[in-house]
Amino acid sequence: MRLAKRRPALEHVLDVVVEQDVVQDGIAHLRAIAVAGGGGTQPPSERCASTTSRALVSPLRIARARSRAERSVSEPAAVCTAIPRESTVCTLPFVQAEPTPIAAGATAPDTEAGAGSIDTATLERFAELIVTFAANVQRGQIVAIGTEPGKLELTRAIAAAAYRAGAKYVDVTLFDLHVKRARILHADPDTLDYVPPWLGERILALGEQRAARIGLTGPAAPGLLSDLDPRLAGRDQLPFLRENSEVVNARTTNWTAVPCPTPAWAALVYPDLAAAAALERLWQQVLHMCRLDEPDPVAVWKVRQDTLVGVSERLTQRGLDALHFEGPGTDLTVGLLPTSRWLSARFETVDGIVHMPNLPSEEVFTAPDPARVDGHVRSTKPLVVGGTIVRGLRVRFEAGRAVSVEAGEGGELLAQYAARDDGACRLGEVALVDGEGRIGPLDTVFYDTLIDENAASHIALGAAYEFTAGEADLERLNRSQIHIDFMIGSPEVDVTGVTSDGERVPVLRGGAWQV
Repeated sequence: MRLAKRRPALEHVLDVVVEQDVVQDGIAHLRAIAVAGGGGTQPPSERCASTTSRALVSPLRIARARSRAERSVSEPAAVCTAIPRESTVCTLPFVQAEPTPIAAGATAPDTEAGAGSIDTATLERFAELIVTFAANVQRGQIVAIGTEPGKLELTRAIAAAAYRAGAKYVDVTLFDLHVKRARILHADPDTLDYVPPWLGERILALGEQRAARIGLTGPAAPGLLSDLDPRLAGRDQLPFLRENSEVVNARTTNWTAVPCPTPAWAALVYPDLAAAAALERLWQQVLHMCRLDEPDPVAVWKVRQDTLVGVSERLTQRGLDALHFEGPGTDLTVGLLPTSRWLSARFETVDGIVHMPNLPSEEVFTAPDPARVDGHVRSTKPLVVGGTIVRGLRVRFEAGRAVSVEAGEGGELLAQYAARDDGACRLGEVALVDGEGRIGPLDTVFYDTLIDENAASHIALGAAYEFTAGEADLERLNRSQIHIDFMIGSPEVDVTGVTSDGERVPVLRGGAWQV
Protein backbone atom coordinates (compact mmCIF):
# COMPACT_ATOMS: atom_id res chain seq x y z
CA MET A 1 0.00 0.00 0.00
CA ARG A 2 4.95 -1.43 -3.63
CA LEU A 3 6.12 -2.88 -6.48
CA ALA A 4 4.41 -5.28 -8.32
CA LYS A 5 5.15 -7.20 -11.39
CA ARG A 6 2.37 -9.20 -12.94
CA ARG A 7 2.15 -12.61 -11.33
CA PRO A 8 0.05 -15.67 -11.84
CA ALA A 9 -3.56 -15.19 -10.92
CA LEU A 10 -3.05 -16.70 -7.51
CA GLU A 11 -0.51 -14.14 -6.46
CA HIS A 12 -1.95 -11.08 -8.02
CA VAL A 13 -4.76 -11.62 -5.80
CA LEU A 14 -3.76 -9.93 -2.87
CA ASP A 15 -1.69 -7.20 -2.99
CA VAL A 16 -2.48 -4.40 -1.19
CA VAL A 17 -0.15 -4.13 -3.50
CA VAL A 18 2.37 -3.15 -2.07
CA GLU A 19 2.16 -0.12 -0.47
CA GLN A 20 5.39 -0.63 -1.54
CA ASP A 21 6.97 -2.07 1.08
CA VAL A 22 5.43 -0.17 3.41
CA VAL A 23 2.24 -0.96 2.90
CA GLN A 24 3.83 -4.01 2.43
CA ASP A 25 4.45 -4.84 5.78
CA GLY A 26 1.89 -3.07 7.07
CA ILE A 27 0.08 -0.53 4.02
CA ALA A 28 0.08 -3.49 2.70
CA HIS A 29 -1.45 -3.70 5.72
CA LEU A 30 -4.42 -2.58 4.21
CA ARG A 31 -5.16 -4.21 1.22
CA ALA A 32 -3.62 -7.28 1.84
CA ILE A 33 -6.73 -8.73 2.30
CA ALA A 34 -9.02 -7.85 0.05
CA VAL A 35 -7.92 -9.08 -2.62
CA ALA A 36 -8.74 -12.14 -3.00
CA GLY A 37 -7.80 -12.34 -6.28
CA GLY A 38 -8.29 -11.89 -9.82
CA GLY A 39 -10.92 -10.57 -12.01
CA GLY A 40 -14.55 -10.74 -12.58
CA THR A 41 -17.20 -10.24 -9.95
CA GLN A 42 -16.49 -13.23 -7.78
CA PRO A 43 -16.26 -12.05 -4.13
CA PRO A 44 -12.84 -12.21 -2.47
CA SER A 45 -14.04 -14.80 0.03
CA GLU A 46 -15.12 -17.15 -2.77
CA ARG A 47 -11.84 -16.67 -4.57
CA CYS A 48 -10.01 -17.58 -1.41
CA ALA A 49 -11.99 -20.74 -1.01
CA SER A 50 -11.12 -21.87 -4.50
CA THR A 51 -7.39 -21.28 -4.13
CA THR A 52 -5.11 -23.80 -2.48
CA SER A 53 -2.38 -22.47 -0.23
CA ARG A 54 -0.01 -25.09 -1.53
CA ALA A 55 -0.11 -23.65 -5.01
CA LEU A 56 1.44 -20.42 -3.74
CA VAL A 57 4.63 -21.89 -2.36
CA SER A 58 6.34 -22.15 -5.71
CA PRO A 59 5.69 -18.51 -6.71
CA LEU A 60 7.06 -17.38 -3.37
CA ARG A 61 10.21 -19.40 -3.88
CA ILE A 62 10.53 -17.89 -7.31
CA ALA A 63 10.12 -14.46 -5.75
CA ARG A 64 12.87 -15.29 -3.29
CA ALA A 65 15.26 -16.20 -6.08
CA ARG A 66 14.30 -13.10 -8.00
CA SER A 67 14.89 -10.98 -4.91
CA ARG A 68 18.43 -12.33 -4.57
CA ALA A 69 19.16 -11.70 -8.23
CA GLU A 70 17.78 -8.17 -8.22
CA ARG A 71 19.77 -7.20 -5.17
CA SER A 72 22.99 -8.55 -6.60
CA VAL A 73 22.86 -6.01 -9.42
CA SER A 74 22.36 -2.29 -9.11
CA GLU A 75 19.55 -1.31 -11.47
CA PRO A 76 18.98 2.37 -12.22
CA ALA A 77 15.38 3.31 -11.57
CA ALA A 78 13.26 4.75 -14.33
CA VAL A 79 12.43 8.37 -13.68
CA CYS A 80 9.11 10.09 -14.18
CA THR A 81 10.15 12.76 -16.61
CA ALA A 82 7.17 14.91 -15.74
CA ILE A 83 8.66 15.69 -12.33
CA PRO A 84 12.28 16.78 -11.86
CA ARG A 85 14.33 14.81 -9.36
CA GLU A 86 14.53 17.91 -7.25
CA SER A 87 10.84 17.64 -6.58
CA THR A 88 9.39 15.00 -4.29
CA VAL A 89 6.62 12.78 -3.07
CA CYS A 90 5.82 10.66 -0.15
CA THR A 91 5.84 7.16 1.00
CA LEU A 92 3.52 5.13 3.05
CA PRO A 93 3.64 2.21 5.30
CA PHE A 94 1.99 -1.09 6.38
CA VAL A 95 3.45 -3.08 9.10
CA GLN A 96 6.60 -1.20 9.96
CA ALA A 97 5.51 2.27 10.75
CA GLU A 98 7.08 5.35 9.29
CA PRO A 99 8.56 7.81 11.72
CA THR A 100 6.98 11.24 11.99
CA PRO A 101 8.57 14.61 12.51
CA ILE A 102 8.02 17.61 14.75
CA ALA A 103 10.37 20.22 13.43
CA ALA A 104 13.56 20.21 11.44
CA GLY A 105 16.35 18.77 13.52
CA ALA A 106 14.11 18.14 16.52
CA THR A 107 14.79 14.99 18.49
CA ALA A 108 12.34 12.86 20.35
CA PRO A 109 12.62 11.86 24.00
CA ASP A 110 14.50 8.60 24.36
CA THR A 111 12.01 6.64 26.42
CA GLU A 112 10.22 3.34 26.57
CA ALA A 113 7.32 4.88 28.48
CA GLY A 114 4.95 4.85 25.56
CA ALA A 115 2.28 3.04 27.55
CA GLY A 116 2.79 5.20 30.63
CA SER A 117 -0.72 6.70 30.47
CA ILE A 118 -2.59 3.43 30.12
CA ASP A 119 -3.23 0.92 32.88
CA THR A 120 -2.12 -2.68 32.56
CA ALA A 121 -5.63 -4.08 32.21
CA THR A 122 -6.46 -1.71 29.32
CA LEU A 123 -3.13 -2.41 27.65
CA GLU A 124 -3.81 -6.15 27.79
CA ARG A 125 -7.33 -5.64 26.46
CA PHE A 126 -5.95 -3.62 23.55
CA ALA A 127 -3.40 -6.35 22.83
CA GLU A 128 -6.14 -8.98 22.85
CA LEU A 129 -8.17 -6.98 20.31
CA ILE A 130 -5.12 -6.68 18.07
CA VAL A 131 -4.22 -10.37 18.29
CA THR A 132 -7.58 -12.11 18.30
CA PHE A 133 -9.58 -9.77 16.06
CA ALA A 134 -7.40 -7.55 13.86
CA ALA A 135 -4.62 -10.06 13.11
CA ASN A 136 -6.79 -13.05 14.05
CA VAL A 137 -3.81 -15.14 15.17
CA GLN A 138 -4.43 -18.88 14.90
CA ARG A 139 -3.20 -21.64 17.18
CA GLY A 140 0.19 -22.92 16.03
CA GLN A 141 1.07 -19.82 13.98
CA ILE A 142 4.33 -17.90 14.01
CA VAL A 143 3.66 -14.24 14.84
CA ALA A 144 5.99 -11.49 13.59
CA ILE A 145 5.84 -8.09 15.31
CA GLY A 146 7.45 -4.96 13.83
CA THR A 147 8.09 -2.30 16.44
CA GLU A 148 10.27 0.68 17.40
CA PRO A 149 11.86 2.12 20.55
CA GLY A 150 9.18 3.63 22.76
CA LYS A 151 6.64 0.94 21.87
CA LEU A 152 7.98 -2.01 23.82
CA GLU A 153 5.27 -2.17 26.49
CA LEU A 154 2.56 -2.71 23.91
CA THR A 155 4.88 -5.02 21.97
CA ARG A 156 5.32 -7.23 25.03
CA ALA A 157 1.58 -7.20 25.73
CA ILE A 158 0.90 -8.28 22.13
CA ALA A 159 3.48 -11.06 22.41
CA ALA A 160 1.85 -12.33 25.59
CA ALA A 161 -1.61 -12.19 23.98
CA ALA A 162 -0.28 -14.08 20.96
CA TYR A 163 1.12 -16.86 23.11
CA ARG A 164 -2.18 -17.05 25.00
CA ALA A 165 -3.89 -17.42 21.61
CA GLY A 166 -1.68 -20.43 20.86
CA ALA A 167 1.18 -18.88 18.86
CA LYS A 168 4.08 -21.25 18.27
CA TYR A 169 6.67 -18.47 18.28
CA VAL A 170 6.66 -14.66 18.43
CA ASP A 171 9.41 -13.01 16.38
CA VAL A 172 10.04 -9.34 17.22
CA THR A 173 12.02 -6.97 14.98
CA LEU A 174 12.84 -3.43 16.12
CA PHE A 175 13.64 -0.59 13.73
CA ASP A 176 15.57 2.31 15.31
CA LEU A 177 15.36 5.59 13.42
CA HIS A 178 18.43 6.89 15.27
CA VAL A 179 20.49 4.17 13.61
CA LYS A 180 19.01 5.12 10.24
CA ARG A 181 20.01 8.75 10.88
CA ALA A 182 23.56 7.65 11.64
CA ARG A 183 23.69 5.73 8.37
CA ILE A 184 22.51 8.70 6.32
CA LEU A 185 25.00 11.01 8.05
CA HIS A 186 28.09 8.82 8.02
CA ALA A 187 27.80 5.96 5.52
CA ASP A 188 29.19 6.09 2.00
CA PRO A 189 26.32 7.66 -0.02
CA ASP A 190 26.74 4.99 -2.68
CA THR A 191 25.72 2.33 -0.12
CA LEU A 192 22.52 3.96 1.14
CA ASP A 193 20.27 2.01 -1.19
CA TYR A 194 21.79 -1.33 -0.14
CA VAL A 195 19.29 -3.68 1.47
CA PRO A 196 20.66 -6.80 3.19
CA PRO A 197 19.13 -9.77 1.33
CA TRP A 198 18.23 -11.63 4.51
CA LEU A 199 15.67 -8.95 5.40
CA GLY A 200 13.59 -9.80 2.35
CA GLU A 201 14.28 -13.51 2.82
CA ARG A 202 12.67 -13.26 6.24
CA ILE A 203 9.48 -11.75 4.81
CA LEU A 204 9.22 -14.47 2.17
CA ALA A 205 9.83 -17.12 4.82
CA LEU A 206 6.99 -15.71 6.92
CA GLY A 207 4.74 -16.12 3.89
CA GLU A 208 5.80 -19.72 3.34
CA GLN A 209 5.26 -20.43 7.05
CA ARG A 210 1.75 -18.89 6.88
CA ALA A 211 2.66 -16.52 9.70
CA ALA A 212 0.66 -13.68 11.23
CA ARG A 213 2.19 -10.20 11.09
CA ILE A 214 1.56 -7.20 13.34
CA GLY A 215 3.10 -3.74 12.87
CA LEU A 216 2.99 -0.81 15.28
CA THR A 217 2.64 2.60 13.62
CA GLY A 218 2.95 6.15 14.89
CA PRO A 219 6.02 8.43 14.98
CA ALA A 220 8.62 7.22 17.46
CA ALA A 221 11.16 9.99 16.74
CA PRO A 222 9.41 12.89 15.01
CA GLY A 223 11.65 15.27 13.12
CA LEU A 224 14.76 13.17 13.53
CA LEU A 225 15.53 13.15 9.80
CA SER A 226 14.08 16.53 8.88
CA ASP A 227 17.42 18.36 8.84
CA LEU A 228 19.15 15.81 6.60
CA ASP A 229 19.76 16.08 2.86
CA PRO A 230 16.49 14.79 1.36
CA ARG A 231 18.34 13.31 -1.60
CA LEU A 232 20.39 11.11 0.71
CA ALA A 233 17.46 10.34 3.02
CA GLY A 234 15.37 9.31 0.04
CA ARG A 235 17.86 6.63 -0.98
CA ASP A 236 17.52 4.67 2.27
CA GLN A 237 13.92 3.44 2.25
CA LEU A 238 14.21 0.93 5.05
CA PRO A 239 12.27 -0.44 6.86
CA PHE A 240 10.21 -0.87 3.71
CA LEU A 241 10.95 -4.05 1.80
CA ARG A 242 9.83 -5.01 -1.70
CA GLU A 243 9.21 -8.61 -0.60
CA ASN A 244 6.27 -7.41 1.43
CA SER A 245 4.33 -6.99 -1.77
CA GLU A 246 5.08 -10.57 -2.77
CA VAL A 247 3.60 -11.87 0.44
CA VAL A 248 0.66 -9.48 0.45
CA ASN A 249 -0.26 -10.38 -3.10
CA ALA A 250 -0.02 -14.07 -2.28
CA ARG A 251 -2.36 -13.58 0.70
CA THR A 252 -0.35 -16.07 2.73
CA THR A 253 -0.19 -14.04 5.96
CA ASN A 254 -2.90 -12.52 8.13
CA TRP A 255 -1.66 -9.12 9.20
CA THR A 256 -2.59 -5.83 10.77
CA ALA A 257 -1.08 -2.41 11.49
CA VAL A 258 -2.05 -0.60 14.69
CA PRO A 259 -1.05 2.79 16.19
CA CYS A 260 1.01 2.84 19.38
CA PRO A 261 1.26 6.20 21.20
CA THR A 262 4.67 7.46 22.30
CA PRO A 263 5.64 10.61 24.26
CA ALA A 264 7.28 12.16 21.19
CA TRP A 265 4.23 11.50 19.03
CA ALA A 266 1.92 12.92 21.70
CA ALA A 267 4.01 16.11 21.87
CA LEU A 268 3.65 16.51 18.11
CA VAL A 269 -0.13 16.10 18.13
CA TYR A 270 -0.77 18.13 21.31
CA PRO A 271 2.06 20.69 21.54
CA ASP A 272 0.17 22.89 24.02
CA LEU A 273 -0.23 20.15 26.64
CA ALA A 274 2.27 19.02 29.24
CA ALA A 275 4.05 15.78 28.33
CA ALA A 276 2.03 13.52 30.62
CA ALA A 277 -1.28 15.12 29.65
CA ALA A 278 -0.45 14.89 25.95
CA LEU A 279 0.38 11.19 26.16
CA GLU A 280 -2.78 10.49 28.14
CA ARG A 281 -4.86 12.39 25.60
CA LEU A 282 -3.33 10.52 22.66
CA TRP A 283 -3.98 7.16 24.29
CA GLN A 284 -7.60 8.17 24.91
CA GLN A 285 -8.06 9.07 21.25
CA VAL A 286 -6.39 5.92 19.93
CA LEU A 287 -8.47 3.67 22.17
CA HIS A 288 -11.60 5.58 21.14
CA MET A 289 -10.95 5.21 17.40
CA CYS A 290 -10.17 1.51 17.94
CA ARG A 291 -13.55 1.13 19.74
CA LEU A 292 -11.87 -0.06 22.94
CA ASP A 293 -14.13 2.28 24.91
CA GLU A 294 -17.03 -0.04 24.01
CA PRO A 295 -18.03 -3.03 26.17
CA ASP A 296 -17.70 -5.28 23.11
CA PRO A 297 -15.37 -3.62 20.57
CA VAL A 298 -15.42 -6.63 18.25
CA ALA A 299 -19.20 -6.47 17.89
CA VAL A 300 -19.05 -2.73 17.18
CA TRP A 301 -16.32 -3.24 14.59
CA LYS A 302 -18.31 -5.93 12.82
CA VAL A 303 -21.26 -3.56 12.45
CA ARG A 304 -18.99 -0.88 11.00
CA GLN A 305 -17.36 -3.39 8.67
CA ASP A 306 -20.76 -4.54 7.43
CA THR A 307 -21.62 -0.94 6.57
CA LEU A 308 -18.40 -0.41 4.61
CA VAL A 309 -18.70 -3.76 2.84
CA GLY A 310 -22.21 -2.75 1.74
CA VAL A 311 -20.98 0.60 0.39
CA SER A 312 -18.11 -1.05 -1.49
CA GLU A 313 -20.45 -3.61 -3.05
CA ARG A 314 -22.86 -0.89 -4.22
CA LEU A 315 -20.04 1.18 -5.71
CA THR A 316 -18.72 -1.86 -7.56
CA GLN A 317 -22.19 -2.66 -8.89
CA ARG A 318 -22.59 0.91 -10.22
CA GLY A 319 -19.60 0.37 -12.51
CA LEU A 320 -18.57 4.03 -12.40
CA ASP A 321 -16.21 5.28 -15.10
CA ALA A 322 -14.70 8.08 -12.98
CA LEU A 323 -14.88 10.06 -9.74
CA HIS A 324 -14.97 13.86 -9.63
CA PHE A 325 -13.64 15.62 -6.50
CA GLU A 326 -14.70 19.27 -6.06
CA GLY A 327 -13.89 21.55 -3.14
CA PRO A 328 -11.61 24.36 -1.97
CA GLY A 329 -8.42 24.10 -4.03
CA THR A 330 -9.57 20.86 -5.66
CA ASP A 331 -11.08 20.04 -9.04
CA LEU A 332 -9.88 16.54 -9.87
CA THR A 333 -11.27 13.78 -12.08
CA VAL A 334 -9.97 10.26 -11.40
CA GLY A 335 -10.76 7.68 -14.05
CA LEU A 336 -11.58 4.12 -13.02
CA LEU A 337 -10.96 0.83 -14.81
CA PRO A 338 -13.80 -1.25 -16.28
CA THR A 339 -13.18 -3.92 -13.63
CA SER A 340 -12.24 -1.67 -10.70
CA ARG A 341 -13.41 -3.46 -7.56
CA TRP A 342 -14.26 -1.49 -4.41
CA LEU A 343 -13.14 -3.08 -1.16
CA SER A 344 -12.99 -2.37 2.55
CA ALA A 345 -10.57 -3.54 5.22
CA ARG A 346 -11.97 -7.00 5.77
CA PHE A 347 -9.39 -9.33 4.22
CA GLU A 348 -9.12 -13.08 3.93
CA THR A 349 -6.02 -15.21 3.40
CA VAL A 350 -5.77 -18.13 1.00
CA ASP A 351 -6.33 -20.37 4.00
CA GLY A 352 -9.60 -18.61 4.89
CA ILE A 353 -8.34 -16.53 7.84
CA VAL A 354 -10.30 -13.27 8.01
CA HIS A 355 -8.28 -10.31 9.31
CA MET A 356 -8.34 -6.52 9.46
CA PRO A 357 -5.17 -5.07 7.89
CA ASN A 358 -5.59 -1.68 9.55
CA LEU A 359 -6.95 -1.02 13.01
CA PRO A 360 -8.70 1.38 12.82
CA SER A 361 -10.05 1.42 9.25
CA GLU A 362 -12.92 3.57 7.94
CA GLU A 363 -12.31 3.52 4.17
CA VAL A 364 -13.44 1.89 0.97
CA PHE A 365 -10.88 1.86 -1.84
CA THR A 366 -10.19 0.75 -5.40
CA ALA A 367 -7.72 1.00 -8.27
CA PRO A 368 -7.90 4.05 -10.57
CA ASP A 369 -6.96 4.13 -14.23
CA PRO A 370 -3.37 5.44 -14.05
CA ALA A 371 -3.70 7.04 -17.49
CA ARG A 372 -6.89 9.01 -16.75
CA VAL A 373 -6.36 11.50 -13.94
CA ASP A 374 -6.75 15.20 -14.71
CA GLY A 375 -7.05 18.42 -12.73
CA HIS A 376 -5.60 19.81 -9.53
CA VAL A 377 -5.91 18.78 -5.92
CA ARG A 378 -4.99 20.19 -2.52
CA SER A 379 -4.11 17.98 0.42
CA THR A 380 -6.45 18.58 3.34
CA LYS A 381 -4.05 17.22 5.97
CA PRO A 382 -0.27 17.12 6.40
CA LEU A 383 1.46 13.82 5.74
CA VAL A 384 4.72 12.28 6.87
CA VAL A 385 7.23 10.93 4.38
CA GLY A 386 10.47 9.32 5.48
CA GLY A 387 10.37 11.13 8.81
CA THR A 388 9.61 14.51 7.22
CA ILE A 389 6.32 16.40 7.49
CA VAL A 390 4.83 17.59 4.20
CA ARG A 391 2.39 20.49 4.55
CA GLY A 392 0.38 22.45 2.04
CA LEU A 393 0.69 19.86 -0.73
CA ARG A 394 -0.70 20.78 -4.15
CA VAL A 395 -0.55 18.45 -7.14
CA ARG A 396 -1.63 18.95 -10.76
CA PHE A 397 -2.33 15.98 -13.04
CA GLU A 398 -2.44 15.70 -16.81
CA ALA A 399 -3.29 12.44 -18.59
CA GLY A 400 -2.58 10.51 -15.42
CA ARG A 401 0.81 12.04 -14.59
CA ALA A 402 1.53 14.39 -11.71
CA VAL A 403 3.13 17.20 -13.71
CA SER A 404 3.42 19.63 -10.81
CA VAL A 405 4.11 18.84 -7.14
CA GLU A 406 4.34 21.77 -4.72
CA ALA A 407 4.30 22.00 -0.94
CA GLY A 408 4.73 24.71 1.64
CA GLU A 409 6.99 22.40 3.63
CA GLY A 410 8.72 19.09 2.88
CA GLY A 411 8.04 19.14 -0.85
CA GLU A 412 11.59 18.34 -1.93
CA LEU A 413 11.62 14.92 -0.29
CA LEU A 414 8.19 14.16 -1.67
CA ALA A 415 9.40 15.00 -5.15
CA GLN A 416 12.32 12.62 -4.69
CA TYR A 417 9.90 9.79 -4.08
CA ALA A 418 7.67 10.84 -6.98
CA ALA A 419 10.61 10.61 -9.35
CA ARG A 420 11.68 7.18 -8.15
CA ASP A 421 10.25 5.35 -11.16
CA ASP A 422 7.81 5.86 -14.00
CA GLY A 423 4.79 4.82 -11.94
CA ALA A 424 5.65 6.98 -8.93
CA CYS A 425 3.99 10.04 -10.48
CA ARG A 426 0.73 8.20 -11.25
CA LEU A 427 -2.08 7.07 -8.96
CA GLY A 428 -2.39 3.53 -7.62
CA GLU A 429 -5.31 4.00 -5.25
CA VAL A 430 -8.36 6.13 -4.62
CA ALA A 431 -10.18 5.76 -1.30
CA LEU A 432 -13.37 7.26 0.10
CA VAL A 433 -14.12 7.96 3.76
CA ASP A 434 -17.45 9.13 5.16
CA GLY A 435 -18.11 11.20 8.27
CA GLU A 436 -19.54 8.37 10.37
CA GLY A 437 -16.18 7.00 11.46
CA ARG A 438 -14.53 7.96 14.70
CA ILE A 439 -11.42 9.70 13.38
CA GLY A 440 -12.74 12.54 11.23
CA PRO A 441 -15.00 14.03 13.95
CA LEU A 442 -11.96 14.38 16.25
CA ASP A 443 -10.78 17.18 13.92
CA THR A 444 -7.16 16.41 14.75
CA VAL A 445 -4.08 15.90 12.59
CA PHE A 446 -2.35 12.81 13.98
CA TYR A 447 0.71 12.76 11.67
CA ASP A 448 0.30 9.02 11.21
CA THR A 449 -0.95 8.00 7.80
CA LEU A 450 -2.68 4.92 9.17
CA ILE A 451 -4.95 7.21 11.19
CA ASP A 452 -5.16 10.31 9.02
CA GLU A 453 -6.01 8.39 5.83
CA ASN A 454 -9.03 7.00 7.67
CA ALA A 455 -10.22 10.48 8.58
CA ALA A 456 -10.63 11.68 5.00
CA SER A 457 -10.85 10.49 1.41
CA HIS A 458 -7.42 10.09 -0.14
CA ILE A 459 -5.43 9.12 -3.19
CA ALA A 460 -2.05 7.41 -3.43
CA LEU A 461 0.86 7.95 -5.76
CA GLY A 462 2.55 4.72 -6.79
CA ALA A 463 1.65 1.07 -6.74
CA ALA A 464 -1.87 -0.26 -7.03
CA TYR A 465 -3.30 -3.24 -5.22
CA GLU A 466 -3.78 -6.07 -7.66
CA PHE A 467 -6.84 -7.33 -5.90
CA THR A 468 -8.70 -4.09 -6.63
CA ALA A 469 -9.20 -4.90 -10.32
CA GLY A 470 -10.33 -7.84 -12.39
CA GLU A 471 -8.20 -10.14 -14.49
CA ALA A 472 -8.86 -8.18 -17.67
CA ASP A 473 -7.30 -5.00 -16.25
CA LEU A 474 -4.35 -6.37 -14.29
CA GLU A 475 -1.86 -5.22 -16.92
CA ARG A 476 -3.24 -1.69 -16.70
CA LEU A 477 -2.68 -1.31 -12.96
CA ASN A 478 -0.01 1.16 -11.92
CA ARG A 479 3.35 -0.33 -10.96
CA SER A 480 5.87 1.42 -8.74
CA GLN A 481 8.28 0.92 -5.86
CA ILE A 482 6.37 3.46 -3.76
CA HIS A 483 2.87 3.90 -2.40
CA ILE A 484 2.23 7.29 -0.82
CA ASP A 485 -1.22 8.22 0.42
CA PHE A 486 -2.26 11.82 0.91
CA MET A 487 -5.58 13.10 2.14
CA ILE A 488 -7.79 15.19 -0.15
CA GLY A 489 -11.22 14.82 1.45
CA SER A 490 -13.25 16.91 3.91
CA PRO A 491 -16.93 17.75 4.44
CA GLU A 492 -16.38 20.61 1.97
CA VAL A 493 -15.18 18.27 -0.79
CA ASP A 494 -17.99 16.71 -2.83
CA VAL A 495 -17.41 13.38 -4.56
CA THR A 496 -19.49 12.60 -7.65
CA GLY A 497 -19.44 9.43 -9.70
CA VAL A 498 -19.51 9.65 -13.49
CA THR A 499 -20.89 6.78 -15.57
CA SER A 500 -19.63 5.79 -19.01
CA ASP A 501 -22.57 7.65 -20.62
CA GLY A 502 -21.85 10.84 -18.67
CA GLU A 503 -24.48 10.53 -15.94
CA ARG A 504 -23.38 12.18 -12.68
CA VAL A 505 -24.14 10.21 -9.51
CA PRO A 506 -23.67 11.79 -6.04
CA VAL A 507 -21.36 9.62 -3.90
CA LEU A 508 -20.36 11.81 -0.92
CA ARG A 509 -22.01 15.06 0.14
CA GLY A 510 -21.00 16.75 3.37
CA GLY A 511 -19.25 13.56 4.40
CA ALA A 512 -22.41 11.43 4.03
CA TRP A 513 -22.82 8.48 1.67
CA GLN A 514 -25.30 8.99 -1.17
CA VAL A 515 -25.04 5.44 -2.53
